[in-house]
Amino acid sequence: MEHIATHNRQLIFTPAIRIFHWLRALAILVLVITGFYISWPFLVAPASTDVLVQGWIRFAHIIFGFVLTSITLVRFYLFFFSRNNIERRSFKDVLSVKSWITQLKSYLWMGNLHKAGVYGPLQFMTYVAISFVALIVCITGLVLYANVYHLGLGGLLGDVSAWLTALCGGLASLRTFHHYLTWAFIIFVVIHVYMAVWSGIRFKHNSVDSIVSGYDYHKDHK
Repeated sequence: MEHIATHNRQLIFTPAIRIFHWLRALAILVLVITGFYISWPFLVAPASTDVLVQGWIRFAHIIFGFVLTSITLVRFYLFFFSRNNIERRSFKDVLSVKSWITQLKSYLWMGNLHKAGVYGPLQFMTYVAISFVALIVCITGLVLYANVYHLGLGGLLGDVSAWLTALCGGLASLRTFHHYLTWAFIIFVVIHVYMAVWSGIRFKHNSVDSIVSGYDYHKDHK
């Protein structure tokens, strides 16, 4: 019997999800670079009184920190309340032992990956984990901000930041915790990019171009 190959196009990422994905990627990139520079300002000699470079780096870090905080909160909202439920449907696979086995086998080149939503169970749990890491990074970042800037938002967060600073064992410990969480982002991004490319090669769909166009293409045989 002759098989006719066709492609079924499906919208899996809404414009909002795609925009926030790339804005978050940009924010993480800028925050990692500026954060490492703040911890080691190598462009200015230690004895120099020129703080202009450090000031601009800190300014960029603060701006993109607020960008990441805003996106993190909006993405939590969209997950629970967006009219498009394709992300929420992925939770069905998390509760299914069969789905876990199917995904793990697919990573071992044994069969294909079938998902109820846009993410497999391992993907879903990984994204949930990194979302909470992002939330904690944003909270610790706001605490560090409030310890430097005591007016406006910093002033409003003063009491809460003092409590969180004491809870973490002091400002130095809080800053170290914030720094360690940055490495969680770095490790995640490297694995995430690799798996996104690998998934497109392995399964011939749900690849990197999906987060650009929003569409996934499935090959059907009739």
